[in-house]
Amino acid sequence: VRDSMGLTSAAGFLALLDEPEQDLKLFALEKLNEVVDVFWAEIWDKLEQIEILYEDESFPHRDIAALVASKVNFHMGAVGDSMNYALFAGERFDVNTHSEYVHTIIAMCIDTYAAQQQQALAGTTTEAPPAGLLEVVERMFDRCFAAGEFKQAAGIAMEAHRLDVLERAIQTSNDPNTMLEYSFEVVMTLTTNRAFRNSVLTLLARLYSEMPEPDYLKMCQCFIYLENGSATTDVLVSLIKAGREVLAYQLAFDLFDSATQQFLSSVSNGLNTSFGQATPAVGDGAAEEAPVASGDDIEPAVKETLEKVLTILSGDLTLALSVEFLSRNNHADKLLMNNIKDTVGRNSITHNATVMANAMMYAGTTSDAFLDENQEWLKSANNWALFNAAASLGVIHQGHTAEALNVLEPYLPKDGGVGADGPHVDGGGLFALGLIYANHGADVTDYFLQRLREPQVPEVTQHGGCLGLGLASMGSAREDVYNQMRDNHLVCESAVAGEAAGIGMGLVMLGSASDSALAEMTAYARETQHEKIIRGLAIGVALVMYGRQEQADGHIDELIKDKDSILRMAGVHMIATAYVGTGENRIIKKLLHIAVSDVSDDVRRCAVTALGFVLCRTPEQLPSTVNLLSESFNPNVRYGTCMALGIAFSGSGNAEALSLLEPLVKDSVAFVRQGALIALAMIMMQQTADHPKYKYTKEAFKTTMTDKHEDVLAKVGAIYGQGIMNAGGQNVTTRLVNANGHIRMQSVVGTLVFTQFWFWFPLGNFLSIAMSPTAVICLNKNLKMPKIELKSNAPPSKYAYAPATEPPKEKSKDKIETAVLSITSKAKAAKAKDDKEKATEVDSMEVDAKPADAAKDESAKTDVGGDTEMTDDAKSAETTPVESATFTMLSNPARVLLPQMAVVELEVDSRYRPATGRGFGLVTVLEDNTPDEPEEFIEMKQAAAGSAGDAEVEEASCPAPFQFDEAAEGE
Repeated sequence: VRDSMGLTSAAGFLALLDEPEQDLKLFALEKLNEVVDVFWAEIWDKLEQIEILYEDESFPHRDIAALVASKVNFHMGAVGDSMNYALFAGERFDVNTHSEYVHTIIAMCIDTYAAQQQQALAGTTTEAPPAGLLEVVERMFDRCFAAGEFKQAAGIAMEAHRLDVLERAIQTSNDPNTMLEYSFEVVMTLTTNRAFRNSVLTLLARLYSEMPEPDYLKMCQCFIYLENGSATTDVLVSLIKAGREVLAYQLAFDLFDSATQQFLSSVSNGLNTSFGQATPAVGDGAAEEAPVASGDDIEPAVKETLEKVLTILSGDLTLALSVEFLSRNNHADKLLMNNIKDTVGRNSITHNATVMANAMMYAGTTSDAFLDENQEWLKSANNWALFNAAASLGVIHQGHTAEALNVLEPYLPKDGGVGADGPHVDGGGLFALGLIYANHGADVTDYFLQRLREPQVPEVTQHGGCLGLGLASMGSAREDVYNQMRDNHLVCESAVAGEAAGIGMGLVMLGSASDSALAEMTAYARETQHEKIIRGLAIGVALVMYGRQEQADGHIDELIKDKDSILRMAGVHMIATAYVGTGENRIIKKLLHIAVSDVSDDVRRCAVTALGFVLCRTPEQLPSTVNLLSESFNPNVRYGTCMALGIAFSGSGNAEALSLLEPLVKDSVAFVRQGALIALAMIMMQQTADHPKYKYTKEAFKTTMTDKHEDVLAKVGAIYGQGIMNAGGQNVTTRLVNANGHIRMQSVVGTLVFTQFWFWFPLGNFLSIAMSPTAVICLNKNLKMPKIELKSNAPPSKYAYAPATEPPKEKSKDKIETAVLSITSKAKAAKAKDDKEKATEVDSMEVDAKPADAAKDESAKTDVGGDTEMTDDAKSAETTPVESATFTMLSNPARVLLPQMAVVELEVDSRYRPATGRGFGLVTVLEDNTPDEPEEFIEMKQAAAGSAGDAEVEEASCPAPFQFDEAAEGE
């Protein structure tokens, strides 16, 4: 082996190490440092002597000895020793050198430093990092700043928990806006320590506020995660007082899309207090004294803006706009629903699944035409099927708060007793009301409390009432609501009411991390003997720790070690909710360990499903994680794999996820096929007919549903799948991450509880609250919808609706072939022979040739006949339309899919522009460049119950007045 100097051995340099002169030893070490990458194996024999030189304090060149020892250890694979010696080398270790050795040592130094900083932050160590380690990290930062690598510096700073370096990287960069966006994305996706993440978000919020043009939207996004309602209130107050109402409206819409009821309530109360308005008392935990100021001294313009902001924060306007969009753009496949009904027959399980599929297909559209047209078919339902049918109305009318009580009036319990249709319908009606008011039910909470406090309420009605009350009070942390369900429904030892109460209590305390609630719920779960109650509490305790990350670790460790498998399942659910979207490796390892080691199939199934929640921000990591699990011998693990893929890749059409599902669609176990079909539908939501797997998916549903020998469980999966794939008239998705990159709380809750339909079918209705419209609804400063068009810079077919089911074509009746006797055939053959001989004689006597025109006509006939026999290529060219359009014009309100957001814009000469100067969201408030010119608006059609699905069909206008002339009519 030769080095670049032509040397074949380092023996000469090594011999100099035995010389007494210090300068000769220095010369030898410097030369060995130059050739160590080639002759490290030879130098290793003298490694002990080199280490002795470093340890000799009288040797003046210990640093070069440490560097050589470090490199030899690196090549020998002792990376830890290599890093230690590199730290002792001081300045000799050049961080600017680009080599595998330097890059590896720097990475180890940063990881070690970051680990020590994390331990210091957690309080598990008080030792300061070694001086050499800190020096290497600081020199690395200096190198990044000198080279202009500000993103790398920011990334290392966040990994090493150095806020000072992060702030320096953002402020000294050439583009602070981009750096702030990058830092926000990194801290939300990669930072796993909640306390440090909050510190970074506090820093980012301050830097956003110090910009020449503060980014109020990003500031408030930070405040949402920090749960800082007062700071959010201050931002809104400053915007309202400054007359920037358009930006205030946009901020309020974004807050409603991302924050909890408790947070929104605190902001609304803060606004009322700031402007001297009376703050309404809410529940037993409300403030006893409201602000005494009347607010009469507020300027009219400011008061009007304040009222509109409060209306937006209440959610009423967003919900009304969503219902308007879904009813206008309803593309539900009515014929498909009829086909499902006719195919599945009168089996009670598939009947119930069909009702659910209809609810999903028409979710939020307010169109219950299918139910109206099939009253006789619905009458076959009884008991809990009636409960589910009534609850499905809440899915169909979700968000239609203006008419909720009128629509559900026949299905709600009557004053002082049970409704005419029985307790199952009453319970389903209360559940439906909760679904309509999910996460914004302050207006109906007292109604629920009144109904549940009545004497001798049937347990079925209690069941629906607790679920509905939990949904309406979701995330409000109202003690009076929590106490009502705990004292009057949980501890009454009714399995039916107790299960719903356990879920409802968790919904009310969603994300509160209340220690008292967790202690009470866990204690009662260990005390009761009812599995249904324990199962409800298992979901409830998981919801209490939503988004709390390491704060939940103690409760998780306690639950997953419990001897009760349902409580271990609660621990797994808590992992899913507490660490949703974090992608933390430690948590993934824990879930994988549970998935392969727990003795309970239910726990293993839930552990694999939880991977979909944890990796929902980075779903591309999931297929490799669950690849082997999809081939597990345990069918419950395979089912969990299906659900994890469906949750993480919802609405994406991801090819890798679909390839893992394909074998599971044909699995030997029926419930695995069910899970695969549901996951297939979730992934294929809003995919066009051009998707490579679209026809396969439709055929899989059809084959499963029509096969008489197929298991009923698989059929349920196919029925659910068709409802989910066409959900909301093809205008919604169940993705857990919204367009702004936030984890959507309602989607997490809805999807988690939906997975529990494994145990209890009515919980499948929860999937509706996970659905969010994929739309752009543009409003002007008066919160009206102007008539404008958006330009989508993509071919029309790329984001088009999937085609509806075509009605069957009428088959023409084939003529029956007449039977022919053998003697008849012989007679016809003899006659044909005689006719041919006569014709030959006539032709021989013909002497004139055919006229030219006749020949031409014959040729023409031949050409025409030839044209009718086209080749396959010609047929394809003729029947396949050539799409030449490269863009699409979309009318407000427009259906815009999440990938389509990047290519949607307003025309260059449009009079409007987004208030934020960025892209579009669900509700986008526009600024008018020419406010003096008249505007055209879209009239909001308040969807009528049962008819909104046909909103595009206008009723014929009345004829003009006229007088009937009887005499003229007689003539």
